Amino acid sequence: MDSSGKRNLPVQIGMGRPETGLVLPGGGARAAYQVGVLKAIARLLPPGSVCPFPVISGTSAGAINAVALACYADRFRAGVRVLESVWSGFETHHVYRTDATAVMRSSLHWLATLLTGGLGRHNPRSLFDNRPLRRLLADRLPFERIQNHIDAGILHAVSVTVSSYRSGRSVSFYQGNDAVRTWQRSRRESRRTQLGVEHLMASAAVPIVFPAIRVKGEYFGDGALRQMMPLSPAVHLGATRLLVVGVRDERPLPPAHILPQDTPPSIGHIAGYMLDTLFMDGLYSDLERVTKINMLLDTTPSDRLRGPLAHLRRVETLVVVPGLDVRDLAADNSAEMPLAVRLLLRGLGAYGRGGGQLLSYMLFEQRFTRALIRLGFEDAMAQRDHILALLRGDPMPAIDAPARIVQDLSGQEQSA
Repeated sequence: MDSSGKRNLPVQIGMGRPETGLVLPGGGARAAYQVGVLKAIARLLPPGSVCPFPVISGTSAGAINAVALACYADRFRAGVRVLESVWSGFETHHVYRTDATAVMRSSLHWLATLLTGGLGRHNPRSLFDNRPLRRLLADRLPFERIQNHIDAGILHAVSVTVSSYRSGRSVSFYQGNDAVRTWQRSRRESRRTQLGVEHLMASAAVPIVFPAIRVKGEYFGDGALRQMMPLSPAVHLGATRLLVVGVRDERPLPPAHILPQDTPPSIGHIAGYMLDTLFMDGLYSDLERVTKINMLLDTTPSDRLRGPLAHLRRVETLVVVPGLDVRDLAADNSAEMPLAVRLLLRGLGAYGRGGGQLLSYMLFEQRFTRALIRLGFEDAMAQRDHILALLRGDPMPAIDAPARIVQDLSGQEQSA
C-alpha cells in the first residue's frame, strides 16, 4: 500500500492470465458509467500497468469501450484517459445529427412514408443519422494496435457482438491469438476477424434509431438484440473470472417513474422500456444462470458430476452496477439535449412521467456523461477490495455483487 492508501498490484498483472475477463454490455449514453469504473481500476493499479483483462467482450456502446481498451492494452491508464476524454466531452451531435434541418428532414421522410404507404427503396433506414459517430471512432481508435497487443501476449482476445438480420443469430466477431477457437451454439456463433469501425457501428446500431450496418455483404444491428447470454463470448474466449459492468440500478421504481394505473404509456415510455429490455434483461438472466451453476458446483462433490454436468466449470463473477437511479441523473440534465431532438423526444413522451428511460439512453451530453463517470468511479472505489481480489485471483463467492443483486440472482442474502 502506498502513501495515498492505494493497494498496488504487480505491473504485469493480466499478462499470461487469460482467465480474467471484462464484460461491457450495451446501454447507449449510460455506457459512460463504465468509463468511471475503468478509471477507478486504473487508479488502483500502478502507473505503467498493462490492461488487467486479457479477455474483453463488449456489446453496443459497451463494444466501443471494449475495443478502445484493446487498442491501448499496453497502457491501461492511457486507454482509460482516451475514453474519459471522449465521453466527458460528448455532445449529442458527436453521435448523430441533431441540427434542425436533419431532424426535420428525418421527420418528414417518415411522415411521407406513412402517408404514401411506403417509398420503396427510398424508405427511411433509421430515425437518426449516426455518421458523426463513425467519423469519431475512425479518428480516435488505432485498430491496428489490437493485433500488436495480441502478438505481445498482453491481450488474449477481444470480441464485439452484433445481431444478424439475415440469420437471426447473435454473432460475436472476435480477434484473438491462435489458441482461441470459433464456436457455434443455438442462435449464437463466433467469427474470427480483424476488428474495425464497421463492427462497432453494427454493434451499436439500435433498431429503428440507427441504420443497420453492412459487413461483408450481410446486414447487422445492435448486438443486444439477439444476445440472450452476454457472458458467453468472454467465457468462450477463455475467461473463468469476470468483471461485469452493468448500467442499470436494480432498485424498485420510485414513484416519480411509475405511471398512474389509468394513464396509458407514451411512445417514449414504451421505447425506453424496450431499450431497457434490449440492453439489460439478457444480462441479468445470464448472471442468474451463472450464479446457479456456481452454487451447484460449490455444493456438489466433483465425483458426482457426470455426463453433461462433467463439463460445467465455475465462472467467478463480480458485478458493478450504478448505486443511483440513472434516470434521475438524466432528468437533472435533460435541458442539455439539443432543442430539435428535445422537441422530438418531448413529442414522443420521453420528457413525461415514465419517459426517463429513453432519455437516459439518448442523452449524449457532457453534463450527464460526466455525472455517470463520477458515479462509476465512486461505485468502483467502494468495491475496490472486491475488484483487487478478482484481479489477484482470490477465491470468490458464487456471485459477488451488491446485496440486492445477490438476493435477486441467488435467492440468498449476501453475508457481510
